Amino acid sequence: MVIRVYIASSSGSTAIKKKQQDVLGFLEANKIGFEEKDIAANEENRKWMRENVPENSRPATGYPLPPQIFNESQYRGVRKQF
Repeated sequence: MVIRVYIASSSGSTAIKKKQQDVLGFLEANKIGFEEKDIAANEENRKWMRENVPENSRPATGYPLPPQIFNESQYRGVRKQF
């Protein structure tokens, strides 16, 4: 079981940065192993994340924003749902 957290290392949004820090901090504090997948530095990560967030969890307009959490390839949600 691998937890994958899709993040954006170069996000200009302080809200996104805070959400990412909250998720990563929670996982680290609870000694839960995870992989960071950077969508800003890797186009394949960005494409995979966008394609694998379920329709009912996507925003009304635009693309899903990080952080997005997956267990292997199973979608687990964003910070609120995690």
